[in-house]
Amino acid sequence: MKSLSEIRAHQLKLQSKYKRLIEQAYNFRQTDSALSDLSEFKAYKLLHKLNQLKFLNRETLKQASD
Repeated sequence: MKSLSEIRAHQLKLQSKYKRLIEQAYNFRQTDSALSDLSEFKAYKLLHKLNQLKFLNRETLKQASD
């Protein structure tokens, strides 16, 4: 199992990629709706992974305190 610092580092990496994709989707919205939709879809997939990591991190912290 990964350590807390590795999980946190992965979370930060995914968060920055998520923000970049959302910004890209916003910028493409007026010029190319297909690219905008694709960027938004990828961002939502990353958001799902981030939520899973958030849950995993919460569970790991909970076990460490017990």
